[in-house]
Amino acid sequence: MRRRKWALVAALGAAVAALALVGCGGGDDDSEAAEDLTPVTLQSKWVVQAQFAGYYAAVDQGFYEDEGLDVTIRAGGPDIVPEQVVAGGQAEFGINWLDSLLATRDKGQDLVNIAQVFTRSGMTEITWADSGLDEITKLEGKKAGVWLGGNEHKFFAALTKNGLTPRDDVEIVAQPFDMNLFLNREVDAAAAMTYNELAQVLEVENPDTGELYQLEDLNVFKMSDLGTGALEDGVFVRGDWIADEANQDIAKRFLKASFRGWIYCRDNPDDCVDIVLENGPTLGEGHQAWQMNEVNALIWPAPDGIGVMDSASFDVTNQIAADYGIIKEPATADAYRTDIAEAALAELEDEDTTGEDWEKPEVEVTPGGE
Repeated sequence: MRRRKWALVAALGAAVAALALVGCGGGDDDSEAAEDLTPVTLQSKWVVQAQFAGYYAAVDQGFYEDEGLDVTIRAGGPDIVPEQVVAGGQAEFGINWLDSLLATRDKGQDLVNIAQVFTRSGMTEITWADSGLDEITKLEGKKAGVWLGGNEHKFFAALTKNGLTPRDDVEIVAQPFDMNLFLNREVDAAAAMTYNELAQVLEVENPDTGELYQLEDLNVFKMSDLGTGALEDGVFVRGDWIADEANQDIAKRFLKASFRGWIYCRDNPDDCVDIVLENGPTLGEGHQAWQMNEVNALIWPAPDGIGVMDSASFDVTNQIAADYGIIKEPATADAYRTDIAEAALAELEDEDTTGEDWEKPEVEVTPGGE
């Protein structure tokens, strides 16, 4: 495995390298090689977790270096808006949900999606199986938890599509970023990403059985199955930045290496879990293993090749954003471009960039995600 270069220890690494040069009187070739790399920054949507494993793997495996890039990954969090970071010039690349990008564009910021990495949505709403709430229409008059601030729109669209008016027919409860309201049965339904909060429930002991909760204890309404699965993690840049041909080349190389990272995580999920844990050990190994598996299922198979936006899926997201006031007017086609992702894929002709034969394995749930 190649030498790891993590953004969190960049300063320490530089100091160690400097001392090594003084001690041995050499290393000029390494210094020159490092200077030849183009530095760029990627602003992540959230904290370090397997949701972003492909990018960390691309650093770890030297894929970015292969493309002449020195990539720093900035972790996100609840107070970080990737669009603001990229628009302000603190990062060349950002990751966020497509409807969030469209909302930023609607306010006048020129940001462009250049790669739609997640092919499908991981958003769900869950209920307890013993509640009898096995159809979304049965949520009428019930309490439904959901993350607000823009995360509620897929669920609201699903309710509307099934004849229910959010807030009038269903009591909407602001849900924190944990599953305690649901586990304590203070709400009848709760939002859960397939790769995160769903596992948080399954990692808890059922007091009635003494065993962990099972999927059969739950009803899982997937927004993608309900036709309201707006697209999630995509890579975006500033419109004026990508207009420069030199930056188009940088973006192509960045995507090529990132795609290789995701292919690596598809084929070596255990290694990628280790890579993520070395960067951010906040979540346990068991939870990260579940997340890696579920994130792979959102990417693969990628019929058009990883990162290439599907126009029909864009239209669904665009319509949801327009219907629920995220944007004042439907976004135009220039909100995304596929040529750079396609150029990157053309240079990966020896790689399996569609994952057509990939099958989702089973991952064991561990208590507390440990």
